Amino acid sequence: MTGASGRVLVVDDNKVIRQLIRVNLELEGFEVVTAGDGAECLEIVHSVRPDVVTLDVVMPRLDGIRTAARLRSDPRTRALGIVMVSAGPLPDGVGDAYLAKPFEPAELVETVRGLVCRGAALEHPPIAPSTDQPPEQPCGRTAAHPGA
Repeated sequence: MTGASGRVLVVDDNKVIRQLIRVNLELEGFEVVTAGDGAECLEIVHSVRPDVVTLDVVMPRLDGIRTAARLRSDPRTRALGIVMVSAGPLPDGVGDAYLAKPFEPAELVETVRGLVCRGAALEHPPIAPSTDQPPEQPCGRTAAHPGA
């Protein structure tokens, strides 16, 4: 995993929303890179190598749904965590998580953190401990204290 808590590519055509998401994630230790639409996302995703992508649904050139489909069809980005961010409804099966605009910043952070942790667990599954300690979970959480 890269960065203090992971790297996130934030994709939204609205600069204010991009900055809102960026600031909230950076305050929680995430490294954040931004893109203005789906086409720009696809241009930079391989050099940025994010752990999670947040995608607005309605964007010029290439919308979030088609961007998510392209990310899923590429073996290099198939396992990326994808958070769809939208003011409207989404078809089933698009992305790994959904945030409705307006969203609570804490919900955004927890959703992204959960997907970063899921990705870390897939890359490095926890090893069973040899003591009576609770098993270590991804991102340093223990089974006895899942909300810690």
